[in-house]
Amino acid sequence: MDWKVQEYTQIAANIETELQEPKDYKVVFLNDDYTTMDFVVAMLVSVFHKSESEAVEIMEKVHKTGSGIAGIYSYDIALTKSKMVIENARRNGFPLRVEVEVA
Repeated sequence: MDWKVQEYTQIAANIETELQEPKDYKVVFLNDDYTTMDFVVAMLVSVFHKSESEAVEIMEKVHKTGSGIAGIYSYDIALTKSKMVIENARRNGFPLRVEVEVA
């Protein structure tokens, strides 16, 4: 085997072992005493494309347990969706907190 073919074969083998699946991130809504349940449901429907019943179920979990997962996405999408919700909340005078965590 000529040295260039051997070198390229080794490079290809290294690339395959170094590549990993991207991590998933969950978008988590946190409970507070001021943000309305209707607003949380509206955000889950409009930003996360949940059905009305799914959104109500997540909202109730947030209300009862203190947090609820809106969805699991790649990092960029999770961050973008969380920022959209936070910006909407602030525009509407709500202190809603949303976190992005490794799934």
